Amino acid sequence: MFKKITILLLLLTFPSVLYVILTTGRTNFIHLQYYGEKKLADNGKDTIYHTIPAFSLINQDGDSVTSSSLDGKIYVASYFYSDCNSVVCQKVTTELLRVQEKFMYTCQNVKILSHTLRPQTDSVPTLKSFSKLVHADTKMWNFVTGDANQLSALATNGYLMHASKVPSSTDSLHLERLVLIDKQKRIRGFYDASNIKEVNNLLDDLKVLLAEYYIIENEKKK
Repeated sequence: MFKKITILLLLLTFPSVLYVILTTGRTNFIHLQYYGEKKLADNGKDTIYHTIPAFSLINQDGDSVTSSSLDGKIYVASYFYSDCNSVVCQKVTTELLRVQEKFMYTCQNVKILSHTLRPQTDSVPTLKSFSKLVHADTKMWNFVTGDANQLSALATNGYLMHASKVPSSTDSLHLERLVLIDKQKRIRGFYDASNIKEVNNLLDDLKVLLAEYYIIENEKKK
C-alpha cells in the first residue's frame, strides 16, 4: 500500500519537478513575461508591474472571494455566463476542466476563477447548479458574481480584456480568453481557450510558474 502511494505521489508531482530540473541553471531559467503597463519604482532600480486591483465577489456557495483570499495563489481567470450554449463557451469549459485535471494535485497553489458577465441572471444558486453541471471541483474552481460595474471594470482594467459591455446571447466577446495571474497578482499570460495549442502553452506556463516559486522559496530557506 505504501509503495502504491509513493508511486502515485511521484506521478502527480513529476511535471513540476521536471520543470524545476529543466529550467534551473546559470543561464537557462525560463521566465514568463509580464503584461500591462510598467513603471520604474522611486528607488530608480525596481520595476513596478501592472497588478489586478482589489475586488470582492461572491462564489457559487455564497462565500466571499476577494483578492486577499487569493494571496499567494496562482490562478487562471476567465469570464462566462451560465446560459451560453455557443461552441466557444463549451470549448472554454472543456479546456478549463483540463487545467483542473492537470493541477488538482496542487489545488492549494493553483486556482481557477470564472467571473460571470451576467450577474443579473447568474445568481448564487445558478452558479452552484452550473458548477455541478460542468463537474467543477470547487476546491480549485470558483464561479463568482457581484456588482456588474465591478465585474466589467475588473475585466477591462484588471485582466486587460477590454470587455466593456455585457454580451447578448449571440455575442461571445472575450469569453474565449484565459488569463494567467501569478502570486503577486501580475498578469503572466493570455491564452485563447478555443485553440488547443494555446491551452497547452497555458499548462506549460503553469508548470514554469510553479517551478519558479519552488526555486524562490527554497532559496529563501538556505
